[in-house]
Formats: sequence, structure tokens, C-alpha cells
Amino acid sequence: MPAKKPRRRGRLIVIALVMLLVAGLGYGAYWSVSTVRASFPQVSGEIAIDGLSAPVTVTRDGNGIPQLYADSAQDLFRAQGYVHAQDRFWEMDVRRHMTAGRLSEMFGEDQVETDAFLRTLGWHDVAQQEYDELLSEETKEYLQAYADGVNAYLAENSGEEISVEYAALGFVNSYEPEEWDPVDSVAWLKAMAWDLRGNMQEEIDRSLLAERLSPEEIEQLYPDYPFDRNNPIVQENGGSDLDAGEPPGESLPGGGLPEGDGLPDDGLPAGAGDALGGASTQLAAVADSLDAVPALLGTNGSGIGSNSWVVHGDNTTTGMPLLANDPHLAPSLPGVWYQMGLHCSEVSAECPFDVSGFTFSGMPGVVIGHNQDISWGLTNLGADVTDLRLEKLSDGNYLRDGEQIPYETRNETIEVAGGDPREITVRSTGNGPIISDREEEYASVGDSAPVDSSAPDRGEGYAVSLSWTALEPSRTMDAVFSLNTASDWDEFRAAAQDFAVPSQNLIYADTAGNIGYQAPGLIPVRGQGDGRYPSPGWDSAYDWQDYIPQDELPWELNPDRGYIVTANQAVVGEDYDYALTDDWSYGTRSQRIEDLIRGTIEDGGKISMGDMQSIQLDNSNEMAKLLVPHLLRIDISDPYIREAQALLEGWDYTQDADSPAAAYYNAVWRNLLQLAFGNKLPKELRVEDQCLRVPPADESQPLENPGGGARLITECGERSPETAQPDGGDRWFEVVRGILEDPDNEWWQAPATADQPEAGNRDELLARAMRDARWELTAELGKDIDTWSWGRLHRLMLNNQTLGTEGPGPVQWLLNRGPWNLAGGTDAVDASGWNAAGGYDITWVPSMRMVVSLDNFDESLWINLTGASGHAYHGNYTDQTTMWADGEYLPWAFSAEAVEERAEHTLTLTPPGSS
Repeated sequence: MPAKKPRRRGRLIVIALVMLLVAGLGYGAYWSVSTVRASFPQVSGEIAIDGLSAPVTVTRDGNGIPQLYADSAQDLFRAQGYVHAQDRFWEMDVRRHMTAGRLSEMFGEDQVETDAFLRTLGWHDVAQQEYDELLSEETKEYLQAYADGVNAYLAENSGEEISVEYAALGFVNSYEPEEWDPVDSVAWLKAMAWDLRGNMQEEIDRSLLAERLSPEEIEQLYPDYPFDRNNPIVQENGGSDLDAGEPPGESLPGGGLPEGDGLPDDGLPAGAGDALGGASTQLAAVADSLDAVPALLGTNGSGIGSNSWVVHGDNTTTGMPLLANDPHLAPSLPGVWYQMGLHCSEVSAECPFDVSGFTFSGMPGVVIGHNQDISWGLTNLGADVTDLRLEKLSDGNYLRDGEQIPYETRNETIEVAGGDPREITVRSTGNGPIISDREEEYASVGDSAPVDSSAPDRGEGYAVSLSWTALEPSRTMDAVFSLNTASDWDEFRAAAQDFAVPSQNLIYADTAGNIGYQAPGLIPVRGQGDGRYPSPGWDSAYDWQDYIPQDELPWELNPDRGYIVTANQAVVGEDYDYALTDDWSYGTRSQRIEDLIRGTIEDGGKISMGDMQSIQLDNSNEMAKLLVPHLLRIDISDPYIREAQALLEGWDYTQDADSPAAAYYNAVWRNLLQLAFGNKLPKELRVEDQCLRVPPADESQPLENPGGGARLITECGERSPETAQPDGGDRWFEVVRGILEDPDNEWWQAPATADQPEAGNRDELLARAMRDARWELTAELGKDIDTWSWGRLHRLMLNNQTLGTEGPGPVQWLLNRGPWNLAGGTDAVDASGWNAAGGYDITWVPSMRMVVSLDNFDESLWINLTGASGHAYHGNYTDQTTMWADGEYLPWAFSAEAVEERAEHTLTLTPPGSS
């Protein structure tokens, strides 16, 4: 739970300090050995647990990865809940408290604001509604069985026996975990949807940019997707001559949107050019609130994504499809994924599961993986499924099409460990919950927001509500089990129809030789507006008219080209009749993957398992190929700077961990972005505590001092390093590409500093960036460029959830692990992401890697970021991390014979009294 705001750290720091003290005193010898090991799970012998109808076998390999074998589906999921709790219950407990807005019950008053925001969103309430009204009876049986398994574990264990974190928590809090509820599992899907929600951050950022930039300049920073250079996912209209007996594919769907979107050509709401500037403080407050919500999967916005691709057997060395997937998520300890196999002893209609892959602790089933017939992978589609709405409120009402309608209210009580309960009131309109109620400064949100002349009088300002598809009950949990048991393309597509949120790209392969792609999700069809800016909630013309019909969402089966690549690029071309989003990733990773696959095929080769791994580990910097020739043409007279510039001569653009050229290039890129763009952005988008001297925003104040010099003020950034701009991702690749051949473009201008002259054109700014990068790396890595390496800058630290991220530095040696020096980079295929505005620290990683062979599942490979165990000092805590960092993989045993061959421990879960 990487919460970012210092105000929430107090109680967690106390807990962490207690851990340090007890570990360092005489008592610590007992505490560090006995207490730490008390939670290690039993992995051999027998354990009786209530509710089982027959014994369940749990086989673990040397990496602690369990394979479960049961005679019934209910027993299988009861055992999954038990085993998840054995290894990861602290993680599960934190997750469910987060999704329910109850972190304060564990960690005290520092979490009240976060809880209040999460209660306003009402994730757990929506999950409860899904469970009560929509999910199938079979799904609810599986969820209940899973909860029973978790509770069987809790009935036998408490405190330090569950996890060392509970031992630490016990010094300052009497907290004890309550029983697991099936809805706790369903609510986790809401957290997943939140982190992958689409373009809400871009919607806010575009509004904030208007404080300092013109509408035309804003649009330059959000260029159109380069369809002429980077292919979308779906390139052909349905099926092809590889259809393997399927009927010909239909053309891409029609239907169309209502004519007109209510926007002028510049993409801004009417009248926004003048109005947006004054809204910066209010919109920034909303952005701060969103930024404060724990991101369990990753930093939302540019960069967060995933890679997946599948190659048809006509183009592989095995003669059958090969499928790869590596989701890019925030690094955490333990990692977000948990590897597991779920096997019915005999597959039947009553017990249909024979599936293996990556699971979420706290949720039954397998999220990504394969069963005996098909394999599937996920990447974030990035559909625009959120809209911020401006609301005119007065006297208990909100304005709607000229009428006053009472808004809804509900009261919430937040229990606080060590403190008094807090009462909050949640207000909602027909557009969604009002998210601007959570702090006093939000009371004036929207007092000069982007509206046209027909808007109602601002009065004391507008409130801000949130429309989001995840606040609509759905059957995504049904879809998980349906994917796990699908046996062919038709069943796979049927399962995908229930996968409402988050909207994902689903790739597919089966043992009959087919490959495919399906875009699922609950994606709104808008009336007026395009979702790029906050819309007027009082005008129903901006409402969502409907959702895109599931049978009209993009899909592809066995395309002629023989492969499908999804890496968060545009899903379809410009002729698609529905608006999915304008905020795609710009296709740098996807096109690199496609070029590598196509190049092998066009050379007459076949893609092998080794090729799939090499592509996953490709760390080429595609922007460097464009920029470095310009950098090398700059005449550098200073020999100290010229020495660094020479590193780029002959560089092959790969970003290996030991590369000095990669280190220098990325430092130049970071400084280029700062000079050309970062220093020109409003404070709400710049990194917190990074300060500039700028003219005052109030134009009524004189700009000249009595002495004749320009009047300047100190203005400091306000955004977290993980979400500040310019972040350096492939949107910025496109921005720089668009001006690179225009050396006199105004973006290349940078004011003089105390030690550098003004940069008036591209080459002068590039020269300054190379100089600044040389001095920056000298400070970071030393004067000797021969000792520089990208990995020394680009390091991965794994922080234990909650206590590891919020505790003081010394707690790292207790709970955290690292560093690892990594290859790769932002929008390389090996996407170890970093935010160029915030520094070189890694903000997202390939959270796992898998390559599936449909010819022989036992030839498949997988690797996790951390390990199976969530227990500090357990042998499986981070046992996969070094292999992951070095680009290695583990064998992925699936058949009973292969599982037995790798088995090191066998545990039998039995019904009570059966021994």
C-alpha cells in the first residue's frame, strides 16, 4: 500500500520504530527468531480444516509455489483460501481494509482522510451489491468456500502466528483480524479497476495546464496517436484464412455516436480558454486527493501498462501457438501476484478446474494463465471509463436541466485505532459521488472551472462528482471463473462479455491452434463532450448515452499476419465507430514487439520459446535512435562535457544495467524534458518541493521592481515524484519527435541561469541538457565515466507493504529488500519504468513474466517479481527476484507428472476426524 502523503505516516513510524527497538535489544534475539518464524506455514504432513468433504493435496516446489488437487470445486477453493492465508494474510488484510475504507482501524488517525475518500467512492458497497444481486449462485458458492478456507486458517492462528507485522502492530494497537467475508474478495476487483481506470489523471492535468499554457500548446503536449507509424491491436476485420473452421470474421462494428461532441476544434470546452486558469488550485486539490489513494497495482497514467502477444503455430518452432504476458505494475513486497495451480482430481462438469497461473491473494481463481485447453493474458486497454462532473449545489439540491433535484446523502462512521470514531457525510448526485467534499479546500472546487456562457452562476463555486463504470455493479467475478474453465474461442468470448471492469485487452491461444484477441469491458458512449475535460453535470446532453454493446467491441481471430500484439497501444484504427479513448499509450513498445516478430518471420525464421523470452527482455530505447544523432552533431567545446558526449558514439541504444551510455543518455533526456517543458508547467504538475523563480500569476501586480528588474516569486511544485510531469513516457517521445526537426520551435527556448546563457533554439537547449546531465551524473556516480552504469542510477527497492513503505529508513533492513540494479527503461519492452520529472527511481516493473507453449504446457516458463511468501525472512520471500532481475525464468510444471517431479513438500488438508 504505497501511500504517499507524510501526514499519514505518524502511527506507522511508531510501529516500525518499535520493531527496530525490540529487534535491537536483548529481547530481540528471541523476538527476531521465534516471532519471525512463528508465522512460517506448515507445508508437510496433515492439517484438518472444517468444511472439507475429502482430502486436498497441496504440493509445493522449491520456490514454495503450490499446486492444489481436490475432488470437488468447493474443496479446491476452500483449500486455495487456506493456502493464500498461510503465505499472504497480512497482505490480504491490508487490501480488504483499503477497499472498504477501514485502514484507520489498523493504523490509526493518519489514514482517516484516505478512508473518507474510499468510503465516498463506496467500493465495498458496490461489491456487496454485486454479490447480493448479480453474481451466479455457483460463483457465490466458490467465494464462500474460499472465505471458509481463510477463516479455517484464522481459527488456528493469531498475532505473530499469522505474520510478524501483527506482532509489531500489537505493541501499539489491540487490533485482531476479523473473519474473511466473500465480499472482501469481490471488492478487490474495485481496487484493480481504480488503478487501471484510464484517463482521469490526464483529464485533470489538461485542465491544470491551462493556468500557464494556451489551448494550442496543451494540444501539442497531447499529440494524436501515430497510426501511420505504430499499428493498433486490431489490424484486420475479423477472421481470416487461418480460421481453423471458424466462420469468416465480420467487419469492424458500426453503430455510431450521436453527431457532434459539443467541442470546438481545439478540443477544449467552449469558453475554457479563459476560464481554466483560475481553476488550478481547485483541480489540483482533487488531483492531490486522487494521488493520496493507495495504488495497489501501480501509478495510474502514462507508463502503467503491460505487454502481451501471441504467435500462431504457422510461425513458431513448435508448430503451435506461443503466448507471452508481462503486466507492468508498481513494485511491492510481497509482489502483487501469487503463482498457483488449481486442479480437480478428475475434470468434470461438477469439478471443471484444471488451471494454473497467477492469482491475487484474497481472491479465488486464476487471473492470468492457462488451463488444459486455452491460455490467456491481460494488458490494460485504457478505455476512458471515468468522467469528472461539475455540480451546482444549493440548499440540499443539485441543478439538472434547469430543475433542482435533492442530492442523496449517507452517513459513514470511521473507526480509528487509538482514537475517537469520525463521522462523515457522503453526498451523491445522479452523476456519482461528490469527491470534492473530503477537505475544506475542496469547498470552492470549480469556482472558475471550464464552462461556457450558459453555465449557472458560480456562486460559491461548483462541486465535483465522479462518474465511473466500476461504481456500477457488474459480473466480473463470474468472468474470472468462466475464463478458468473455458475450452475454446466461443467460451472464451462468452466469458469476456462479463469482464466489465477494469477494461482489459484479452489475448488468447488454444490447443487447437487458434489465436485471438477480445476487447471486453463496460465502456461508455458519451453524448456531448469527449471525456478529455471535466463536463457540466447540470446538462444531461453530456450524460453517458449507453455502453458499447459487447458484441460490437473489437476482436480478432487468426489474423493473416500470424500474430497479435497488445501493449496498451490504440486498439483500433481511426475508422472505428465508437470512442474508446484518446489517451492511449503511443505504441512504442507494441511496435517494437511487432517489428521483432515480423522481422523474424519475414526473414524466413520461426519464433521459438527463446525468442519470446528475448523479446520480453528487449531494452532498446526507441527514442534514443531518433535523438542521439542530433546530440552527436552538437559541437561541444568543453572537454569535460565532450567526454560524456562521446559515450553515445557507437552506442547500440540498448539499456543494459552495466551501460554507461544508457546512464548518460537517460540523464540527457531527463534534463532536456525539464528545460524544454518541465520548467514551463504549472506548479500543480511539477515535483513537490522543486522550486522555480517565476512571474506572479496575478497579472494585476506590476512585473517590474522599482529598480527596473523583472519581478519574480518563488513557486514550488506540488505533485508526487511518481505522478509529476513531464514523466518521460512515450507521449513525450511523440511531443519531442514533433518538434525535433523544427530547431526554432518555442518549446526549445529556455531562460538563462546564473551559469548558463539563454537557450534560444534546439541545439542550444540540447547542449545545455548534455552539460546538466554530465554534472548530474558526476554528483551521482562520480567523475570517472568508466565507472558509470545505468543500473547504479536505475535501482529497484522492494518495500514491504505498509510498514516498509511508511516506516523510517532503518526499517529497510528489517522488512525491505534491495537494491537490484536493473536494465530496461520507460517504454522499452523490458519496461522498468521511471518518472523523468521525479528522478531515476523505479516506479513500475514487469510484475511477472510468462511464456506459454500450447504445444506442451510443461515447456512453459514463468517468473514472479518476489516470491510466494509474504513472511519476512522466509526462504521464498524474494527468492525469485534476482532471477527476475537477471532475465531468468522458472519451469512451469502443469501436468501431474511434472508437478510431482518438482515437488519438495506435500501437505494434505483433511476433513476433521478423517485421520
